[in-house]
Amino acid sequence: MSTIGIIGAGAIGSAFAKALAVKGHDAIISNSRGPASLSELAQWLGPSIKAGTREQAAAQQIVLVAVNWSRLPAALAGLSDFGGRIVIDANNPIEAPLFKPAELHGRMSSEVFADLVPGARVVKAFNHLPAHFLSDDPQSGDGRRVLFFSGDDAHAKAAVSGLIDQLGFFGVDLGSLEAGGRLAQIPGGPLAIHNLVKFG
Repeated sequence: MSTIGIIGAGAIGSAFAKALAVKGHDAIISNSRGPASLSELAQWLGPSIKAGTREQAAAQQIVLVAVNWSRLPAALAGLSDFGGRIVIDANNPIEAPLFKPAELHGRMSSEVFADLVPGARVVKAFNHLPAHFLSDDPQSGDGRRVLFFSGDDAHAKAAVSGLIDQLGFFGVDLGSLEAGGRLAQIPGGPLAIHNLVKFG
């Protein structure tokens, strides 16, 4: 697998990086404060995870973005057109400390997100569970923890489904960005926060 880019080194971004590190997958993790601020985290995660700039992370073929909702525009501003690369939207339109839903004016959060990553093939994933479920063992007894994903590009979804499988989880395709977003988005999605396990 090629190197994965990660924009955002908070709970979800770091948990995703740990899941990659456990499987030995290469990744570049970035934040708004620069690579030096992530050197300790990268060292703790292991040799396959490197601290890099936002631009370095965004240049990879698959990029996961996990940033506080209110900071997304600044975190993605000025990046080059993604040129058909896959961007995983792991964000939800809610954040601490108030946990008040953001005003989306009737749109789904991934629709808003897609406007911030021009040229990207957006897949919604890694957003419906607390971070520790991503970094913990994906095996649960004789089953695998379920991760939902959705998107409008079949090839992009297939790539993300493959990544989910390689990390040891069981991916479930919820359909389009709009349909899947309504089901798994926090807040309000009926599948959000449910820790499901696929047996057999």
